[in-house]
Amino acid sequence: MSSQIPRLWAPWRGEWIQEQKELRKDSTTEKQKCPFCELPKQAASKENLVLFHDDDVLVIMNKFPYNPGHIMVIPREHVSYPHQLEARIWNKVSQSIPLVMKCIEEAFHPQGFNLGMNVDVAGGAGIPGHIHWHILPRWVGDTNFMPLLAEAKAINMHNETIYDRLSPQFGGFAKKLEETLQKSL
Repeated sequence: MSSQIPRLWAPWRGEWIQEQKELRKDSTTEKQKCPFCELPKQAASKENLVLFHDDDVLVIMNKFPYNPGHIMVIPREHVSYPHQLEARIWNKVSQSIPLVMKCIEEAFHPQGFNLGMNVDVAGGAGIPGHIHWHILPRWVGDTNFMPLLAEAKAINMHNETIYDRLSPQFGGFAKKLEETLQKSL
């Protein structure tokens, strides 16, 4: 038996680590340095992973997903804590989440979801100055020994392929969101 430990190569992790160092060095509490503030200035595209945005909400694929179809719903308002959001924006973001889940269901047919928010640095937020919700599709058996023992996660699709499957589901998203908001009044 070899005494060498098997190695799993995940070069994208190095890219993520470097980005996090740069974000912390530049301080994401400064609005001009925040990617969640900058991305909505661009059209939705496969390159920036933006699926939808309007004046209040940004929906984007996670650049470093835990599972295929990992999406974030982000208020456009640059705040660190949920209580800092206007009630109207809170409602719009909250109404967006089930619609995003439906888009993921149509594209990937997951068996469940994890929904969550990491608030500030101690809460595990990678971009602590701008709150955002994570929506992760889940399948029975998608957590195996790799993440548990090797602290590595294998993603079975490239982000470009995932974007191609998700983006058609967001074609009428603005209209669906407006209809949902009208019903919630």
